[in-house]
This record gives sequence, C-alpha cells and structure tokens, in this order.
Amino acid sequence: MTAILIIVLFVLLIFLGTPIAFAIGIISLVGINTIPGTPNMTVFMKMFNGLNSFVLLAIPLFILAANLMNAGMITKMLVDFCIALVGNIRGGLAHANILVSMIFAGVSGAAQADTAGVGKMLIPAMIDTGYDKETAVGVTAASSTIGVIIPPSIPMVVYAGLTSASVAALFISGMVPGILIGLLMMGIVVFMGRKRNFPVYARANRSELWRLFKKSFAALLAPVIIVGGISTGWYTPTEAAAFASLYSMLICAFVYRTLRLRELPGLLRETLKLSSLSLFALATASALGELLGYYKVSDYVMLFFSDYITSPHVFMLMVIAFLLFVGTFMDAIPAMILFIPVLLPPALKLGISSIHLGLVTVIALAIGLVTPPYGLCLLIAGSIADLSIEKSLWGVLPYMVSLLLILILVAMVPEVAFFAPRLLGLM
Repeated sequence: MTAILIIVLFVLLIFLGTPIAFAIGIISLVGINTIPGTPNMTVFMKMFNGLNSFVLLAIPLFILAANLMNAGMITKMLVDFCIALVGNIRGGLAHANILVSMIFAGVSGAAQADTAGVGKMLIPAMIDTGYDKETAVGVTAASSTIGVIIPPSIPMVVYAGLTSASVAALFISGMVPGILIGLLMMGIVVFMGRKRNFPVYARANRSELWRLFKKSFAALLAPVIIVGGISTGWYTPTEAAAFASLYSMLICAFVYRTLRLRELPGLLRETLKLSSLSLFALATASALGELLGYYKVSDYVMLFFSDYITSPHVFMLMVIAFLLFVGTFMDAIPAMILFIPVLLPPALKLGISSIHLGLVTVIALAIGLVTPPYGLCLLIAGSIADLSIEKSLWGVLPYMVSLLLILILVAMVPEVAFFAPRLLGLM
C-alpha cells in the first residue's frame, strides 16, 4: 500500500509541474520516512555519497568547455570552415550545420549547448539564404543530438557513474554510431535538397579554404586531442574534461583573443547553474535507489523478464520503445537515474553488456531531445527561428529517421559500435 501511495505522489508532483529532481527528492524522503528504523538523515547521506565520484566531476567541466567555445567564438570559426568545405554542395549550409555539430560534439558533450551555439548563427543564416524555417530548425535540432553520442558525452558519464561501466569504452563505442548518424542526415539533406531545390554557396577556392583551415586549426585540434587521449589511456575522461576547459580558455584568450577576463565570472555562473541541475538530480536519485532497494523493485523486474522475455533482441526492442516514450517528457539524465538501476540487472542476465545497454540508452534518450512535449533541443531551435513546436516537429521528422535507424542497428548488431573499443583493448 505504501508503494502505491509513493507512486501516486510522484505522478501528482510531476503533473503539478514539480521539477523532476525535487519530485525524486520528495518521494525519497517520504518513502524512507515510512521504513521502520531508518532515520531521515539516510536521504541526505545517500545524496552526498551519490555525488562523491571523481567521474561525475567531468559534467561541469564539459559544460564549461562548451560555454567557453561559444563565448570565445570558436563555434563561429568552425561554422565558417565547414561552410567553405561543403557549402558548394546542394543544401551546403545544411551540410555545414551537421558537420559542425559532429565536430562540436568532440568537445562539449552536451546537445543543448550545440543547439544554442550553432543555432544562433546558422538558423538565421539558413532562413536568409532561402531555406524554410522548418528545415533550418529541423536540421539544427536533429544534428545537435549527435553531441551526446560522439565522445565526450555527459549522459555517458552519468551512466558510468550509475553502473560503474567504463567511461572510455562508452565514449569510443559512441564514435562510429555518431558518425553514421551524421552521414545519414547528410544523405537526407541531399535527397531533400533535390526535391526542394536547396540553395548552394559558391565554391571556396583553395587559398580561402586553406586560410579558414589554419584559422580554425586550434579549434579542430581539440576533439582530436580529447578523444585521442582518452582512447590511448593518456588521461581519464574527467582529466580530459578538465583539459578541454583549459584548452578552450587558452585558445580563446591567447590564440584567437576572443575571450576577455571579465567574461569568466559570468561563464562560471552559467556553468554552475547548468551542471547543478544534473548533479542535484543525480544526488536525489541516489536516495531513491535506497528506497527502490528496500522494496526490491529490481528483483520484481528481473523476475518479469526471466518469466516472459528470453530473447536479448526482444528485450532491447522493449527498452528502446520504453525509453523513446520516457524521453518525450523527461531529460536523459533523470530518466537514466530512475530506470537504469531497474533495467540493468535483467539486461546482464540476458547476456547484454552494460556498455551495450548504455549506448542504446543514450541514443534512445537523445531522440527525446527533439520530441515534444519535452524536446529541449527542438524548443531551443524553434525559439531561435520563432517557429511553433508543431511546425518545428514537422521539420525535424525526416532527420529523426537516421537516429532511429542507427539506434536499431546498434541494438541488434552491437559489433557496429564495439569493434573500435575492442580494437583499443577497452572491452
């Protein structure tokens, strides 16, 4: 009876618009208060212990790196180089949008930062050059989801913190799927471009292309150093996040001279605001884990799957359908915090590795960033273009196809993603 009341309370809090982190904290406090002999202080001890992890330090550091890149105009330099590189193809500005998202993903680890940084520059430019608003919003929002798939990735860091999975293995396993998603999106742009006669930029001559390459070389080097360092074991993902922040600050301040010292306090405040949302949700979820453990939720879920689901493929399809639904109204991090402790035990029993489950989870929840009513990336891109959520959704639907296809491919044929980490001895 107590468990039912706790579930009803949680649904009521969500319905009333309570932030998910506070809703989790409240039901944890109420639930643990009903357990005989368990003091309320247990909630706060679990919250503190849940954040006592070196891996989780990567979250604010990657967010800081993304903020520094946007403030230091590094994103603009990458955009200019990508336009010169692929702008002469039909739909060149849309291709550049996708390409710069793939490069930006190698530093930031956050899709929202990509949408805001790249979208503010490219959405108005696409509209001015003849693209309809739906296409400008759709390409920007969909391609920005690559930011949490290509390493580094903040959701992957959170998943590793929840499951003790290898962050390096998760990062490297995301590279091939992320690149494939980007290439498929470019293929969709080619098809749509012929159908709708997307505009074309004049071909950049070699000297102009070389000039832009030299100008953006320091920025282009960042993802190579970060991902290369993690894959070769030179430093941990958390150390890579610290290096990404330091490297971004140094090249903005001393190479490009686009960042001033007086801007740093504001950037640090913004970083603390954004990272506190994720970390507080993680802290309250640690307390919720204690409550779920008391009621043996994982045991019941495992019993259900052992009785009714015996195929790993069927299990993965069920997980995908469930996470696609959850992602429509919940951010990736609280969704993982709530459901991964429940999904992981039956997955392991069916022979599915924690890395495989993690990669499928991250891609599935990335789709939630462009599906209403939550769809944060879609909302950000739509607000930049002053486009309604309904029209924004129609714009993003064609490009979601690539995300869904690669998600199913990775779920059914994991070797597509895992040959890279196995080649490097990470799995």
